[in-house]
Amino acid sequence: MTKAKFKVKKGDEVIVIAGREKGKKGKITQVITESSRVVVEGVNKVKRHQKPSKLSGGGIVEKEMSLHVSNVMLLDPKSGKGTRVGYKIEGERKLRIARSSGAPIL
Repeated sequence: MTKAKFKVKKGDEVIVIAGREKGKKGKITQVITESSRVVVEGVNKVKRHQKPSKLSGGGIVEKEMSLHVSNVMLLDPKSGKGTRVGYKIEGERKLRIARSSGAPIL
């Protein structure tokens, strides 16, 4: 099976468009291409019980779990709303642009 290509990258600001966390915004901290999932900072937090180890003490740890990439949408740099991603070729560079406003995504 080939690796999936995503239009969102690590460090992008996104909004959750479906599920329990709908409407929350955050930055992508990790992209998991094998399972088409992303981890968004401050979204989909769960509590996990952790055994003590030499490196860290045990207890209940709160961490972010992954979301499917179809449940997040890139934020438009101009309006701050969700937008689709398009591509534009300027010279020899391929730029990502926001479909709703045409603004380049950095």
